[in-house]
Amino acid sequence: MVLGWRRLPVNVITSILTIRLPSQKFKRISSVGPELRAADSVDVMCSPGSEGHREEGTVEYVYCRGVVTELLKYGPTDLHAASKGPNPPKLLILVIPGNPGVVGFYKTYMWTLYQTFLRRYPVWAVSHAGHCMPPDTFDMIEDASVTEKEDVFGLDGQIEHKLAFLRKHVPRDTNLLLIGHSIGCYIILKMMKRDPELKVVKAVMLFPTIERMACSPQGKVMTPVLCRLRYAIYLPIFLLSLLPEKLKTSMVHLALRNLYVLDNSIIPATVSLINVDCAANGMYMGSQEMQLVVERDNLTIRQHLSKLIFYYGATDHWCPVQYYHDIRKDFPEGDIRLCERGIRHAFVLDAGEEVANMTAEWIYDDLRML
Repeated sequence: MVLGWRRLPVNVITSILTIRLPSQKFKRISSVGPELRAADSVDVMCSPGSEGHREEGTVEYVYCRGVVTELLKYGPTDLHAASKGPNPPKLLILVIPGNPGVVGFYKTYMWTLYQTFLRRYPVWAVSHAGHCMPPDTFDMIEDASVTEKEDVFGLDGQIEHKLAFLRKHVPRDTNLLLIGHSIGCYIILKMMKRDPELKVVKAVMLFPTIERMACSPQGKVMTPVLCRLRYAIYLPIFLLSLLPEKLKTSMVHLALRNLYVLDNSIIPATVSLINVDCAANGMYMGSQEMQLVVERDNLTIRQHLSKLIFYYGATDHWCPVQYYHDIRKDFPEGDIRLCERGIRHAFVLDAGEEVANMTAEWIYDDLRML
């Protein structure tokens, strides 16, 4: 979950729908991690950013469980066809986003991963159902009776949405490296529990909201908003959606002005959230997160512990440091890390490349063994 408050009315979108920001300016202090070992069998780049031109990736829209879904892909766009070719990919890196589940927020993170491993592995992200603004050729919902019956926009529906996506778009024997952010980590644990035959090589949990969300400092603020007051927010969002695109873009820049270093690739993704349907679906999912994400699923974690990497923030108001200490106590043998770089929960705002480089270090040995 990556929602939060700031100021109104300019920040109605960025505070309620996008990513929690502190009210003050600050600098993020970074430390430099060890370099990846380029001499080993998997060659890697030293600096993805040094390549200059960055590909935008392929954006696709599909219907999944009757709801429009946005896909962002770096590398092969059809794994069924690629698996029959002369050099089929050994693995798919799949990003499951936080809330809002807009794949455009993860461009820098995904591109850096794709480049770091010399484009050997496709890197895809799948949006949450109904969190993207569909193009003119698509309706938000393909079959209203199905979506209502199966509650596709709810938290459980989003889990089944990701499993349905894998069944349709990814060959069953594909090795998977799953990367979750925030509530995406909860979704990944449930995916692994419901489909134990998934060939998950590793699952990286970034700033995981997998327990006691309503009890967290940010949860205490957002629970009444998401569960009881969200309907009052729809009207101002609708009015903002009527503004010209340039003005909306300027408003987003204004709302994010306190960032020390802003990743400009997130601006279009943020602007796309000024849409009542996207807002309603994101906040409805958020309301269920507050009610359903309570107890940590220790059974599933224990079962897959060797495949899991947890990365907790040191100043994260959605999963406070106490949650890190608690899970470390319960799983002392697990790969459970605490951020020492001052990276915020919503790392995509300004630390996508940095977090991608760390992720590459963590998963390097697993990919080398494929």
